Amino acid sequence: MTVTLPILHSHYHTFRHGVHPKDFKEYTHHLPIQQMTFGELFIIPLSQHIGAPAKSLVKQGDRVFRGQKIAEPGGFVSVAHHSPVTGKVVDIDFFDHPGGGKVESILIEADPLSDQRFKPLPPLPWEDMEVRELLQQIQHAGLVGLGGAAFPTHVKLSIPKGKVCRYLLLNGCECEPFLTSDHRLMSEYPEKVLLGAKVIKKIVGAEKVFVGVEANKPDAIVKMQEKAK
Repeated sequence: MTVTLPILHSHYHTFRHGVHPKDFKEYTHHLPIQQMTFGELFIIPLSQHIGAPAKSLVKQGDRVFRGQKIAEPGGFVSVAHHSPVTGKVVDIDFFDHPGGGKVESILIEADPLSDQRFKPLPPLPWEDMEVRELLQQIQHAGLVGLGGAAFPTHVKLSIPKGKVCRYLLLNGCECEPFLTSDHRLMSEYPEKVLLGAKVIKKIVGAEKVFVGVEANKPDAIVKMQEKAK
């Protein structure tokens, strides 16, 4: 895979005007990624993205395991949902939604006796799979964008007929003040980021992959360059 990463220089091209607030990255850029502690109750809305809501695969009283698929896609612009915890389905009803109003959701009570360990699935032989199969895997993995619409990833990666994607650009700039999640991801898991780039490159048929990283993340740039060799 051809991956192009920026080389640090003492001068950078920029543009006039615009807003350049202090980034405040120093508060968290050095802190490792941590897993949150498990709560007692989990509400999983069946509408977590733009498009059709997912369809529940469980019913009240069912025992579910962390990572288990509990809802299937409700259409092409829809993805599967998985249980974030091992526990019991105590209700399926309409609950308040961050986007406003109420949506059908699955309420799961965590099992206090479970160690909440997640059993990883075996690696997919993605290099031998067809694009159609990879897109289906992405849809059923529940992957969506992290923007406001949470647009399903498999839809984003579906190149329209007659169109060509020559370049794949990974945006690791993370220019927003305070945010350092992309920084930590590239610093701690560069090989996983690049593996994802390889899979996407195959899906969209890109010739080259470019990774954009802002100059205030020199350690992430070094880690990504090392793994891209």
